[in-house]
Parts: sequence; C-alpha cells; structure tokens
Amino acid sequence: MMQYRRFGRTELSMPVFSCGGMRYQYKWQDVPAHEIPPNNQQNLEATIRYSIECGINHIETARGYGTSEMQLGLILPKFPRENLIIQTKITPKSNSQDFREEFETSLAYLQLEYVDLLSIHGINTWELLEDSMRPGGCMGVAKKLQSEGKVRFIGFSTHGPTDVIVKTIETNQFDYLNLHWYYINQINSPAIEAAKRHDMGVFIISPSDKGGQLYNPPQKLIDLCYPLSPMVFNDLFCLSNLQVHTLSLGAAIPEDFNEHLKVVELLDRADEVLPPILARLETAAIHQLGEKWFKTWHIGLPTIENTPGNINIYVILWLWNLANAYNAIDYCKMRYNLLGNASHWFPGEKADRIDELDLRRCLAHSPHAAEIPGILKAADCLFGGEVVQRLSQE
Repeated sequence: MMQYRRFGRTELSMPVFSCGGMRYQYKWQDVPAHEIPPNNQQNLEATIRYSIECGINHIETARGYGTSEMQLGLILPKFPRENLIIQTKITPKSNSQDFREEFETSLAYLQLEYVDLLSIHGINTWELLEDSMRPGGCMGVAKKLQSEGKVRFIGFSTHGPTDVIVKTIETNQFDYLNLHWYYINQINSPAIEAAKRHDMGVFIISPSDKGGQLYNPPQKLIDLCYPLSPMVFNDLFCLSNLQVHTLSLGAAIPEDFNEHLKVVELLDRADEVLPPILARLETAAIHQLGEKWFKTWHIGLPTIENTPGNINIYVILWLWNLANAYNAIDYCKMRYNLLGNASHWFPGEKADRIDELDLRRCLAHSPHAAEIPGILKAADCLFGGEVVQRLSQE
C-alpha cells in the first residue's frame, strides 16, 4: 500500500513517491504528435497506468521536458481528474507574458483545464529570484493564473545555493518547493527547516540519479548499504525526515518503480533499519578520508564568485570525498564534467587551470588551505574528461 503525507499548506495528500516526467518522453524538443513512435507512446502510457495502480498519483513534468507534456496529454484525460495531482514547471522569463504563454502551451498539451501545482522552474540565483518576484514578474502571472482557476498551488524548483533557496522560502509566497537533498548531499538541510517553518510541501528532485546514480552503484556502496540496495537506503533516508513529503522517480519504463516500492513497508521501521547502515557509511568515509578532513573539509570555503577562475571548490571537494569514500567514480566524473557547461543549473568551473591560479587568499579561512590546491589538481586528473551536458541540452 502506498503511503501519503500532507503536502504542507496545500493540504494535498501526496504519495511519498512521485512520477517524474523527464525519462520516458520521446525527445527533449517539441515535435509534431505524428512523429511520436507508437512504441514510445505505449511505453509512456503503460508507465503512467502502472504508476497510478501503485498509488503514485502525482505526475510531475515541465515545459522544458520536450514532448513529455504532449505525450502525457494523450493519457491523463483517461483518468478521473480528481484522482490526479498534476504538476508542471515553467522557467522564469524576463518578459512575464512569455511565462504566461509557456504555461498556456503546457495546459493545452496536457489537455487539462488546470494543474494542481505550478512551479517557477529554476530559481537558482539572486537575479532570478528578484526578477521573478518584482511587480509584473512571473510570480504575478502565476498568481493571476491561480485566480483564474488554472493553477491550484504555486511553488518553485531550484538547483541554487542554499542561501538563495532559504530567501525564496522566506518570501512566504510559495506553497511548496522542489529541491535536491539526499544522503550524499545534505547541504540543503537549512532549506528544509525553513520550509517547515512556512508549512511548505517538500519535493526531492532526482534522488536516485543526482543522489549518486544509484541505479548503477559501485560495489562498495552496495556492500555498505546491505541488506538494502543503495537506492532503497537513500529513499528511506530521505523519507525518514518527515518534513520530506515526496521523492521524484524518473521512471523510463513501468518496472523502474519496483525497487523503490520496497521502501513503503520499511517506513515505519526507519529508526531500526537506518542506523547500522549510516554508521558503516560514516566509518568507511572516515577510514578513507581521515576524521579531521571528514568533519571539517567544508569549513571556510569561498563562494564561486570569490574564487579565482570561478572554481567550484566546494563541489569538487565533495566529489573527491565521494570518489574516495565510496568508489563512486562514474557519478563523480559525470558531475565534475558538468562544471563550466550547465550555467546556473550547476555553476562554477573545473580545476583544470589550477596551476595558473593563486588560491591562498580565498582559502585563508579554511583549516585545509595548504592541501586543497593539491586535492583540486588530483581531482581534475581523476575526473577530467569529456564535457557533459545537462539532459535538456542533449
């Protein structure tokens, strides 16, 4: 049986898993409906039917997910509308009329009269926050759509730094948010606490992919998470925080839900099941990295803007830790090679020019100032390779 949680002040009964719409679509660009291969559409419809059969009635997509909305529009009207929670996302626009036009396109593709949840997609920087919230900005358009009955609740999604996320929450204009938070990356914990103070729904983005490519985990992680799979462990870890309401599962085929569904029966036993695994993971990391580094590596690191060459020191050291502690090399290479190529969705640069830069001043407050440049150079040697694009850029 699926479990449900109150999605903050929306009062929606949200399944603990959501069906994310960025894996099963035909293309990342809009194409005419007649170009959709029948087998692709049949697979998408089978995935949606299975999702709903499992009790996962929150279907989440975005205007930026190519043909996802159009393809969903061919199946969603076949279900009772009141049984579905439909969410789409529109990126911020400097011209708010463009934001409205994008939303109207989404609604037409989905073949719905309204969506339950509309996110401003990607409040990742101070500038995007300010532009979205200014008089006449995208937030004003979203509120107008709400008054017209085309949107029930308004939220935002973010890949931005924690301080931007917290500030956005503290506007108290949003009902929910989509953000990254999982075992290997808990930096956004203050944002979850802020969301709790404002009674917002909390939706975790991509826990299995951005949370460590857990559909293809390294053997060391498999061993450390036993008797759970790394994917089930991470789901249980996230959902053990009762302020987390739902995790996005980007299913490409119906069977992709099955491993995740094992978590449902474990939710009431999280306090018993998680501690031994958490202890093993921490012990393994300390053994590989050393206790002082493990506990203090993040202290006093500069922001990207205050770092020569805009190197994203925090992310590179984080990846270095994951690679050494858990052998997560493939994941770390993928994330590292997004640097410099994903704009504000994954900001900052790689350390490939480290020999040309003097980091002494920006690292003055780090207890590891002397060793960090060498680690950054070693990380670039280990992870450097072909440029990686975000999925929507492919």
